[in-house]
Amino acid sequence: MKTQLLFRDDAYLRETTARVIAVDDAGIQLDQTLFYAQGGGQPGDRGTLTLADGTSLPVLNAVYGADRATVVHQIGAGVRGPEVGEAVSLTLDWPVRYARMRAHTALHLLSVILPYPVTGGSVGDGEGRLDFDIPEATLDKEALSAELTAMAARDAVVSERWITDDELLANPSLVKTMSVKPPMGTGRVRLVEIAGLDLQPCGGTHVRRTGEIGAVTVTGIEKKGKQNRRVRIALA
Repeated sequence: MKTQLLFRDDAYLRETTARVIAVDDAGIQLDQTLFYAQGGGQPGDRGTLTLADGTSLPVLNAVYGADRATVVHQIGAGVRGPEVGEAVSLTLDWPVRYARMRAHTALHLLSVILPYPVTGGSVGDGEGRLDFDIPEATLDKEALSAELTAMAARDAVVSERWITDDELLANPSLVKTMSVKPPMGTGRVRLVEIAGLDLQPCGGTHVRRTGEIGAVTVTGIEKKGKQNRRVRIALA
C-alpha cells in the first residue's frame, strides 16, 4: 500500500484522520498523512498521533519508507504503537511547519536574486541557507536583506503544477540545484511557481502568497570554497 500525501494538495491542513497500514521498529505507516516526509533539505514534520482510545503519541519525525511509497511516522523507542487497521488522528506542530513553509519560499526568492547554480541548502524553523556556485564577488548582507524583503512584499501568488519527466528533461534550465536532483521515475515532477518570479521543481511545502513570508534578514555569508558561497537567512 501507499501513503497518500495530503500535504501535496493542501500545505495548510493541520489535522486529519488516517488508518494504520503497518507498524514496526521504524515507526508507523498510514494510508494517508499530512506530515511532510524529510527530504530535499526540508526536515520531516513533528506533531501528535492520537489512538482510538485517546492516547496521544508524539511524532518526532516523518521519513519515507525504503520503497519511497509510504511515510514512516517515528514515535521513539519504547512507545506502544497502534494496531494495524486502527483509525488514528493526526495533528501537526503547526507553528514549526508554518515557519518552515515561510523560510522555504523565501529561499526560492533568494535563488531569484542570486541566479547562480545551487550546490546545497537546508530549511530550518524560520531560517535556512543556500550554497551557490558563484564567481568571486562581494555580497552585501544589508542589500540582499532589503531586496528579499521587498520581493516578498510583492505578495506574489505561489502555486504548484505537474509536468512529465520528459517535459523536465526538455527544459533543464528549470533545475537550479546541482546537489539534489528532482525526483523522477514516477512519470511526473512537481513544479512550484511564484507568479512572475520563479518556477522550479520542488516537493516541499510553501506559503500561498509571498506576503506571508514577512521581513527577511540575511544573517551570514560564508566562503565555503573558491567559488562557493553559503548565504544564510532568517525570518523576522
